[in-house]
Amino acid sequence: QVQLVESGGGSVQAGGSLKLSCEMSSWPYNTGWFRQAPGKEREGVAVIGMRTIYADSVKGRFTISRDNTRNTLYLQMNALKPEDTAMYYCAANFTGGRALDPQRYKSWGQGTQVTVSS
Repeated sequence: QVQLVESGGGSVQAGGSLKLSCEMSSWPYNTGWFRQAPGKEREGVAVIGMRTIYADSVKGRFTISRDNTRNTLYLQMNALKPEDTAMYYCAANFTGGRALDPQRYKSWGQGTQVTVSS
């Protein structure tokens, strides 16, 4: 199983930016970012691999990218909103199906907290 370690979370005001990183022990083809707010289900944010797909709620504000030389996945988050507050996770080992469905991934990092204040 691939090991995943996220970093880069923090607290920002609305309109601010953060860049999350996820270092991986190996380099699976399909990887992605997911988030879970208190009392809510985990949801897909952005995935990259065969295609790059974004959740509607983050299109135009977030950018997913990867550095193949460093086995690192990134999520650049701009124009942050209070509703973006959540624990953010990177995931790998996609098993097929809908790419933004968290149930389709087998490997997860420990998460990094993002808090956006109004």
